[in-house]
Amino acid sequence: MPPLIAQIAKRLLLPVTVLFGVMVGLGLLVTRVVDHSWPLTVEDDVNRSFEAHRDGPLNVISEIVSLIGSTPVIIAVTGVAAAILYLKFNRWREPLYLCLGVTAQALVFFFTTLVIDRERPTVRRMDDSPPTSSFPSGHTSAAVALYVGLALLLFTLLRHTWAKRLAWLLILIPIGVATARLYRGMHHPTDVLASFLNGVTCVVIMFREVLNRAVKWAVPSRFRPGVRRVAH
Repeated sequence: MPPLIAQIAKRLLLPVTVLFGVMVGLGLLVTRVVDHSWPLTVEDDVNRSFEAHRDGPLNVISEIVSLIGSTPVIIAVTGVAAAILYLKFNRWREPLYLCLGVTAQALVFFFTTLVIDRERPTVRRMDDSPPTSSFPSGHTSAAVALYVGLALLLFTLLRHTWAKRLAWLLILIPIGVATARLYRGMHHPTDVLASFLNGVTCVVIMFREVLNRAVKWAVPSRFRPGVRRVAH
């Protein structure tokens, strides 16, 4: 097996696969083991409370915030951010870290929904229900991976303390997305909590293995920026 493939399998695929197992375990726990126990028996009170306080302006705001976590927006923002990072630093670690974090959470989310079949909350849903399970929230998971990942990256790159602190405000975006998904009746509270686990864990994995300069990847020289091939 080529060294690079072996590294990818060990450093990236293995921990992501373990995370997938954890997510499935949590899904089975909330749908088949403790689904009739407190606090799961009352968690939908949160959704019903949001439903009772819906109004026109909040409906519009929640729709806009929810769209921030939608697949097209996540892909677009990730692509633009990755391109800017590569053009700015002329190296692959930063853009690859961001793209892999978002991709990993999407894979874990998708395959988890294939195993876990959970119904949406018993409130009037404001969006069309996608064919995937309610567990976990794809919008929330994607927003966490992208914006928490970006906040962590900016924290390591920025020099000024005030700028580093300002970067952490990006965390408010996935919190807003999670709240909007609850408000619009699309997910149970435990769905979005599990999504935070998925997104944050994927960010940590990629930060440790991709962004960490102590990790030496066996990248062929022809793919390294600044390395020229010598003609013979």
